[in-house]
Amino acid sequence: MKKVNIFQSMQWKIIIIMILLLLLAMQVIGSYFAQRLETDLRANFEENIDERLEVLSDNLVKALVKERPEDGTGPTLEADVREIVQLYGRSDAYSQLQVMDRQYRIIGTNTQEEDIGKLTGNSNVRTAIIYDNSTREMQRDQQTGERRLIRIVPLYDNNEPLGAIYLEASMEEVFAQVENINGIFLNGTLIAIFVSTIVGILVARAITKPITEMRRQATIMSRGDFSQKVNVYGTDEIGQLAITFNDMNEKIRLANHTTEEERQKLSSVLSNMSDGVLATNENGQVTLMNEPASLLLAKTFEEIKGESIIDVLQLEDKAIDLMDFQEAGSLTIDFSDDDQLFLIKANFSVVQDESENFTGLITVISDVTEQEKEEKERREFVSNVSHELRTPLTTMRSYLEALTDGAWEDKEIAPQFLEVTQNETERMIRLVNDLLQLSKMDHKEQTMHKERVNVVPFFHHVLDRFEMNKEESVTINRYIPKDSLFLWMDKDKIIQVIDNIISNAIKYSAVDGTIHFRVVKDKQRIRVSIADQGPGIAREKLDKIFDRFYRADKGRSREVGGTGLGLAIAKDIIVSHHGQIWAESMEGKGTTILFTLPLITRKRGAKK
Repeated sequence: MKKVNIFQSMQWKIIIIMILLLLLAMQVIGSYFAQRLETDLRANFEENIDERLEVLSDNLVKALVKERPEDGTGPTLEADVREIVQLYGRSDAYSQLQVMDRQYRIIGTNTQEEDIGKLTGNSNVRTAIIYDNSTREMQRDQQTGERRLIRIVPLYDNNEPLGAIYLEASMEEVFAQVENINGIFLNGTLIAIFVSTIVGILVARAITKPITEMRRQATIMSRGDFSQKVNVYGTDEIGQLAITFNDMNEKIRLANHTTEEERQKLSSVLSNMSDGVLATNENGQVTLMNEPASLLLAKTFEEIKGESIIDVLQLEDKAIDLMDFQEAGSLTIDFSDDDQLFLIKANFSVVQDESENFTGLITVISDVTEQEKEEKERREFVSNVSHELRTPLTTMRSYLEALTDGAWEDKEIAPQFLEVTQNETERMIRLVNDLLQLSKMDHKEQTMHKERVNVVPFFHHVLDRFEMNKEESVTINRYIPKDSLFLWMDKDKIIQVIDNIISNAIKYSAVDGTIHFRVVKDKQRIRVSIADQGPGIAREKLDKIFDRFYRADKGRSREVGGTGLGLAIAKDIIVSHHGQIWAESMEGKGTTILFTLPLITRKRGAKK
């Protein structure tokens, strides 16, 4: 499971939210408090200035309207103004205090005494004297940055201008108090944030601890472990969530157990099935395949997962819709190539939900190549047996009808007709016997009487019998070792094999032809080859000459006779002796039939 970033965890989200809420509250309160404090301090400062200016202006008006002796005795106006300024205009906040008369001359100041008697250059003062306008404004010194309150108060007596007061009062002390209080407020805010962080951590832990345990348990559940439970810390919403989580854990455990049992059953069934199984979703995409299906299709599940079942089974040319597979029932699909026949039978079953909506398809596939081969062989076998029986029966019926019609009275023709009838009868008997023998071999009903035989004199005996009965125009050359070679075998069966092979060689040999009979010892077996000088067999037909009723040259076979079962019988006999049989041939250069038989293995230490 991906680790949660510290700033993405719920615990820290709660802490950060609490801090942000506190900061927001403190910011709102601080902004309001600082603004209100600054406003009140400025108002108090200006009110104090106004009160002092009012006292100062009253005394200055009295001094300006005071009658003075013409002889110059008594205090002068400048002396009275200086005394009033020193008495009522003394303050640390006053940066500059000047008193002007109606002629705009400076008659009093709290700073530079040398300015007394000079005309003021301040146009605002002149305007205030002329129009009786009181001025109040805030200015900042361009060099020092000091903030000052500028007051110009005109002096009038009965609407008669007497002069004006110009005052510059520094407000830095007011703003210093505001900044000091803001600093105190900031420190309090930091302390509150620290305390709220501690409280937030404790609260967040209390809230997120059960959730963290549930997250940890969910991770454990995702790994398939449902044995643990989460702790319930109360009856609140989180406690109820923990109880519900434990109930869900138990239900999932039971459902998972049931699902696992069903999965194991399904897996066991699929694994032990000899047929292949393919499952698809509602879109026909393969979602499941067992091992037999993988072997039949020569593809792994990873290779065809998600592919369409139509593409996997190569049914593009069938133009069958997914919903039509149920009606199709089963299909035989040809996967053959140029070298090998390969047929697969597919049975389809549609999967539907409770609402009978199509949800998928189950396809069972099996290899029916051998079944088709056997069915084809059965049809060919029935056809060949029917043909082989019909030919002699038709001949016999024709000759018997001729005899019935009066040919039996002809002493020259009747014996010929009877001889033909007798030959055809014997041909049918040989055919039936061969069929009975093949049937016994197929059903394992034929008993083998094996014995220890020295095949050297045995082969000579068999060939001697052929030498006595063969056509004089065919010669049999023997290549048989002089040393004794012992085999376990059924002598009658091996004689039948050699009879069938040599009989075929004689039938297909040319006039004055030669048959070569050769025996070679090859390790723990002997190899027997019987070669003729007949017309030979095409390469593509060599593997088929051991099939039942197969004839490489059907026209020639009809002329020389035979049932077409000789080599098929020979093959079954050799295989039952744990040997092998095959043919080698080239057209126009004769045919060689070869077979092997195992020698008797000598035990170590046994005497010869």
